[in-house]
Amino acid sequence: MNTEEIIRLLQAFDASSSCRLECHNQDQQLILEKPTVAAYPQTVPAGDVALGEAVACNAAPVQASTPSQTIDAPLVGTFYRASAPDAPAFVQPGDRVKKGQTIGLIEAMKMISEIPSPCDCIIQQVVAEDGQLVGFGDALFEVQEL
Repeated sequence: MNTEEIIRLLQAFDASSSCRLECHNQDQQLILEKPTVAAYPQTVPAGDVALGEAVACNAAPVQASTPSQTIDAPLVGTFYRASAPDAPAFVQPGDRVKKGQTIGLIEAMKMISEIPSPCDCIIQQVVAEDGQLVGFGDALFEVQEL
């Protein structure tokens, strides 16, 4: 890894909600860690990263705001409605979900973070498209809190 790659990794890691990142190549190893309080213990590695293997911690809990009744993206990344292209979506409009239930995934920096429901609710609409790049705070779902 050269200096530019390391700086780019540091900036991306600092801007992410991940708490640990490991990168390995032939003769170098880079481990980045930051303190975190895990609200939801489920995070799934996406696979191999070009520079090494990455391990993610949980994204900050997603909040359903009372006025707009949306569940927003906790980080920047690619939104997925299912765990695999041929798998069924985690939720559909009309589904009743429990607090903490996985309702989607966001892939960022070759790491997959589950999006847990912040409350018991009914999914009214899936706002984000499957495979869409979403920004922090972008609405993913419209919900009716129970």
